Amino acid sequence: MVSAVAAHLLFFIVSVNLIPTTPIVEEQPFQAADRGVGSALGKSRKRVFPVPHTEEPDPISEAYGYCNTPNRTEQAWEGHSPADYKLLSAQVMIRHGDRYPLYSIPKTKRPAIDCTLSTSRKPSHPLLNAFISHMDLGGRGHWESPLSSIPRLPNHSACEMGELTQTGVVQHLRNGQLLHQAYKRHNLLPSNWLPRHVWVETTGKSRTLQSGLAFLYGFSPDFDWTKLTVRHQWSTLFCGSACDCPARNRYLEEEQRRQYRLRVSDTELERTYVDMARTLGLLTRQLRAANPIDSLLCRLCHGISFPCVPMGEGGTKACLTMAQFAVIRRQQLDDEVDRRRVGLYHKYAILAMYPYLNRTATKMERVARDNEAGRQPRAGGEEVFTLSSAHDVTMIPLLSALGLEEARFPRFAARVVFELWKSPKVIQGQPKKRASKGEKSKVKDGELFIRVLYNGEDVTFHTTFCRSHDRRASQPLCPLKNFLSFVRRDMFSLVNATSYQEACFRRPG
Repeated sequence: MVSAVAAHLLFFIVSVNLIPTTPIVEEQPFQAADRGVGSALGKSRKRVFPVPHTEEPDPISEAYGYCNTPNRTEQAWEGHSPADYKLLSAQVMIRHGDRYPLYSIPKTKRPAIDCTLSTSRKPSHPLLNAFISHMDLGGRGHWESPLSSIPRLPNHSACEMGELTQTGVVQHLRNGQLLHQAYKRHNLLPSNWLPRHVWVETTGKSRTLQSGLAFLYGFSPDFDWTKLTVRHQWSTLFCGSACDCPARNRYLEEEQRRQYRLRVSDTELERTYVDMARTLGLLTRQLRAANPIDSLLCRLCHGISFPCVPMGEGGTKACLTMAQFAVIRRQQLDDEVDRRRVGLYHKYAILAMYPYLNRTATKMERVARDNEAGRQPRAGGEEVFTLSSAHDVTMIPLLSALGLEEARFPRFAARVVFELWKSPKVIQGQPKKRASKGEKSKVKDGELFIRVLYNGEDVTFHTTFCRSHDRRASQPLCPLKNFLSFVRRDMFSLVNATSYQEACFRRPG
């Protein structure tokens, strides 16, 4: 299964520098702090150009960024556009929030983390109690199999492997509330929304289902369960009925061989694993199989000391160290540099994410048609808000396919947002003097534009389809047609094909 193969990439974590560019807007971005979402700050007409980082990334500080601990103010540029533009839809992909490790290190105690929810334990959120109560009503909703059998809240006092933590719930309550604040002035999702307006989908893991529900509650508190259908995506690639692609699997296998060759050639990494295994009294291959970075990252994010084992009878202990952790992290960052240089993963990503991107484009086209001037809207409306609750092995290829290969590795509760905008109508042929009877001016319908945001930063003009677009001061957004052309044709040029079918099933050689 593709998702099982892709899972091997789970902990090849990278954090490299993306230089975000924010659009010319009338306000500062909305901010979310511990108390919830604040109001907009004062006006600013300046474009923000962060200074690029030229130093080598520090493995430890990058790891803390990956934790995404919800204890600081966040800025978000979602919902911003030139004046009088209309937001037609938003499609959001999230990575699940903070979770318990998927692996345990032999001969060490598992991290002691409580996965039940309590407002008396930090981090918390003003909506947490109401969210817990609202989940009790989930039986009123509609659930695709097998989602109805999955608990809607994490509920173990001693976390199970891979279980969402309270930190993960709070991360997505904040995410959802942030977008609620950003979009409320656009009336994207009215209070009387209809079932067709909202599309929610998730993989069959409890951590993605629960993350999606937390996000949705922050976005639309006390939403009507009877209007909601939660759909199941069996593949982590969200490829639906278009998952069969032999060429994609070949690219991934080649990419994994590249990773292996680079890893075994790293003598410092090998020495570090030998030292760690000796400390714990393990064979080196046992330690490698336990994927220690998973457990160590969890301990780092939760402020728990690294594991120790007793030495002899004197009460002394030998512990894994931050320096050893830094070596593993450094190798992961090196791997990402090599991955971009070789380019195999980018080819895999193009084929892996085409089904999702094509579905995204199709939804935008339907919403655009529904909003054409003079057109009678479809009964029941179109999907104006889509939420896909996914994994890092979903979001990494999505970023790569969009050309955002230098984006930071998806932290816990990362989000990618696709916004569809429409410009105001334009009156053409308006005479300077008053028109006589019978003369009419032509009204041209507004144009369509797309914005792509990653963790609140506008990265549209870093994408492959809009990187070379000539931005005029009067029109700082990316035309939707660029995205449609990219998804339907241009993206396949990288694999010397003109369609998904040709790229997937053409015989190699």
